[in-house]
This record gives sequence, C-alpha cells and structure tokens, in this order.
Amino acid sequence: MILFKKLTRVGEKLNTEVVQPVVSNFIKSLRDVGYTFEVAVADVLDNSITAKASNIQISCMPNPKTVFTLLDDGVGMSNSELIDAMRLSTNDPDSQRDGADLGKFGLGLKTASFSQCKDLTVLSKKNGTISIKQWDLEYISRENEWLLITPDIKKYEGIPLFEELMNQESGTLVVWQGIDTFQESDIPSKVDVLRDHLSLVFHCFLEGVAPGKSALSISVNGQQLEPFNPFNPKHIATQQLVPEKIKFQGSEIVVQPFILPHHSKLSQQEYDKYATKDGYTKSQGFYLYRANRLLVHGTWWGMHRTNDAHKLVRIKIDIPNNQDYAWGIDIKKSIANPISVIKKDLKRIIQQVTVKGSRPYTGRGKKIEDKTTTRFWELVSDNGDIHFSINRKHPLIKDLESELSDENQSLLNVILMGLESYLPLDAIVAQLNSNPLKVKQETLINENDIKALVENWRSKGISEMFIKELLKTEVYKNKEAYFEDGK
Repeated sequence: MILFKKLTRVGEKLNTEVVQPVVSNFIKSLRDVGYTFEVAVADVLDNSITAKASNIQISCMPNPKTVFTLLDDGVGMSNSELIDAMRLSTNDPDSQRDGADLGKFGLGLKTASFSQCKDLTVLSKKNGTISIKQWDLEYISRENEWLLITPDIKKYEGIPLFEELMNQESGTLVVWQGIDTFQESDIPSKVDVLRDHLSLVFHCFLEGVAPGKSALSISVNGQQLEPFNPFNPKHIATQQLVPEKIKFQGSEIVVQPFILPHHSKLSQQEYDKYATKDGYTKSQGFYLYRANRLLVHGTWWGMHRTNDAHKLVRIKIDIPNNQDYAWGIDIKKSIANPISVIKKDLKRIIQQVTVKGSRPYTGRGKKIEDKTTTRFWELVSDNGDIHFSINRKHPLIKDLESELSDENQSLLNVILMGLESYLPLDAIVAQLNSNPLKVKQETLINENDIKALVENWRSKGISEMFIKELLKTEVYKNKEAYFEDGK
C-alpha cells in the first residue's frame, strides 16, 4: 500500500508518498556485506567489551545442526534495552561515544550475525531478570515486516552456554542458528582461524589494557586464548622506536614504530609464529587500533611499496573512537584509509622508519665488503649496475691456479664465470624470505677435508705468508689451530 502525504519543505509544498522497501530483497542485500566468519564473530564480541565483560565464552559445534553461541558476563540488558539493541542502526554514528565504546553504527550485532545465519536470538540477564528476543529472517521475508519475536525461553535450555548464563549474575548470550555459510565438517578449520583472529585483534584486551584492570578472558570451545602481539615487544632484539603523537582536530594519534628481530635472532618456532599465516613481507606496514582494538593490519595504504628489505617494519597506530570519519572505517571494521592530511605525517614517519628497518638486511649485505676478511664473493658496481663476483684473488683460487696448466686455468675461469652468471638469485631470495632458518649453507663445509688440505700444504712446506693470507679467509678465520703444528 502506498500512502500519500503532503509535506512542506522550507519555501515550498511537496507531494510525497511512503514507499516501503521489499523486505525480503533488502535482507538479501543486508546479508551480503562481505563478512567472513571470524570477522563477524569479532564484531559481535565488540559489544561484550563495551558491556564491560571480563569473561567471554564462545561455542561452535553441531547440535545436531551447527549452532554458534557467545556468552559474556557484562552488565546485561533489560527488556527495553534489548529491544533497542536488536533495532537496526541503533546509534547515531555522529554522536559522541564513551572512549571505550567499540561500536559506531549500531549495526554490528545484526549485520555480522545476519551474514552468517538466518536466525539470531539474544538472551540477556540484568537484575536477575532474563529477556529474550529473536530475528528470524525467513519469517520476516514471508511477512514483509521487521517483526521482532519473543520466543519461548524453554526452547533454548539445551543450547550451549545457556546454563552458564543462568548461573551468572548478569550477561548476554548471542545465539546463531540456521547457519548457512559453512558446513558442519568445516567447524574445526573455522574455529582454528577464529582463535588466531581473536588472539590478534583483541590482544591488547587479553594482555590487560589499563593499569589495575584485569585482562580479558576469551575461550573458544573450551580453549583459553593467548594474546598474539604482532610486534613481539618482549624480545630483546625487537627495536621499539620512539613513539610520535600527531595532533588532529583536538584529538591525539599515537604512532609507535617497531622493527622485529632478524631471523638469526629467533628460533624456528618463534620466527614462524611472528611471520603469521601471511608471511613477513605481507605483514609489514601499519597496524591500526581504535580504542585498543585492532582494525586493519599489514598495509601501507598506497604510501609505500611492499619491500622485502622492510618486512620487519610494523607500525602501530592508536586512534580514539571519534576519528572514524578521518580514517574511512567501514561497518565491518576491517577496511580503513586515512585522509590526505593524516597521510602527510604518516609518509614522513615511513621514510624515517624504513631506513632503520632495512638495516638488519643491508647491514648483513655490507659484510661481503668487509676488508678485514678475504671472501669468496665480492659485490661489484659497474656503471650503476651491480653483480656478485667470485674473488679471483682469493688465496685458495690463486694456489689452485698456480698448479694448473694454461689450458686448465682457462677452463677454471670459464667455470667461475658460469657460477657467477647463473647464480640462482630468485631462488635464493625466495628461500630466504620464506624459510631463512632452514637455509644452512655453512654446513656444506667439511672440516675434515679442510684439515686434510692443510696437512697437504704442510707436507709441501707451506709458507708463513700463505698462512697469514689463509687466516683472513672465511674458511680459516678463527681457525688458527689448524696451522699451529706448522709454525
């Protein structure tokens, strides 16, 4: 039915009609916002933190059909408060919020839930009274009205975590049924991804964000989550650079750069842990936090090119929750892009940090030019081009050449040129980026063969000058004992 009204706008009369949306079609659009399972759960969990919860339990299992439940011990809601919480767009996004409020639009609970299921039920306990409300999307589509249901609470007595809610003084239980985004067989992998995601996104809360405030407890299917701090701040080799505060329209943005330890300072297990599933190269860049909650990570926002030399650089940005408009934060809290005024300061910080961030690699690269050591390989610059070359003046090569005929000397030179020209740089770089701790070139040297070679020289009357030259080489440096008997 179309209702016709005559309304007056300043200075003119308007003929208008109320055109209601086709609810069934609107619901399909609402469900297709782009949430993944773990991002949707994180969005729902935000409400528990805003409700001052200390403990959050999550369950996802067949019951016999897949059912997801999230229980917190927050302040809970009365019946009227629950109705308001179930309303779409509860909040005015432009209104001032409490500094710890992780929401903005009042859409998170609903859009996140609808993206995963067709049946959202919320039970909440406050002042000893239980309130329950339900959105059934199939029912809404049939009736073509947003009809909020008050179901019989007895139907939920067998739902996971229901008894726990009954035994608490206050709290809220979110129930997803009619989940149609994954199958029961997918639950183990979904839960694994969820644990990793929540451990990262809420690591500040799991660590304890404020002095005197206890750390938040989150468990998934009975397993307690440990915080995953992507900056590895407790490691002695992690460089925590001086933080910078940027003033922006009466608020403060805190930028804290970190340079993670080089792989030589880490165990294989620790290296793999901080690489994350995306790897070090893709995990470099900015990590944006709002009110201690990680929103976006591993991006330069187009201000800097992803570079292997800077893969250890991670820059933490803390913003208050009144700056969403300046950072382009979306409903899912998983996409952001700062405005140009802020990017100007961030570009300056990038330039400063990436210079320091590349030193763990460029510093090691310079070792090849160390004049105190005679190396097999040299870094040669030729008219702006660079290449790696075998050091023809190395004592071992010179000694070998002295024993060869002219023809064999030429053959040796061709072999060395072949090694230089066909050095598998791409494969070396790929392995150093993906498996640096597994690349063990030094182990290819057989010390018994080296000792046998020394004995052979000694039998021929090795000279003191030759010994001094050899002790400067990579092979014999700090191995003076090999030559002691010959002195």
